[in-house]
Amino acid sequence: MSQKLLDKVLNKIEELSGPEVVIESKLNFEEPFLIIDSENWKIEIPQMLRDDEELRFDFLCCLTGVDYEEHMEIIYNFYSMELNHYLCIKVKTPRSNPKVVSVQPIWKTADWHEREAYDLLGIEFPGHPNLTRILLDDDWEGHPLRKDYEFNKEEMGLS
Repeated sequence: MSQKLLDKVLNKIEELSGPEVVIESKLNFEEPFLIIDSENWKIEIPQMLRDDEELRFDFLCCLTGVDYEEHMEIIYNFYSMELNHYLCIKVKTPRSNPKVVSVQPIWKTADWHEREAYDLLGIEFPGHPNLTRILLDDDWEGHPLRKDYEFNKEEMGLS
């Protein structure tokens, strides 16, 4: 089932956006897993993942950001309640100008997840209706989950 689902997702993305969109695809612990570059992660792809009758990824379980030093990623975990299958997609974005199109218009649960990734990692989400800090004060400088962020003793309450 998992390989069939992976093949189906790949075929549908290729039909929609072309064969060069997916950088890597495989099964990870029997669950389909894809890597896509942020330049190719257009709103039509997540829209198709939700609306396609054979996929129906109607639930965004989790959205998180990761700093790998050479690049950053947004990781999406999708689930279809109706069809009982999962999909993981990693969207790579450059550290120098990290941007990943917002999926908040498709899955409202992305709202606070995207704001958290913005607040703590500095990843921007074009199309998000309210991309503001969610955990840190508005005047906080920098993004503390980035590998290059330098904490000072005052921020950590050690002064």
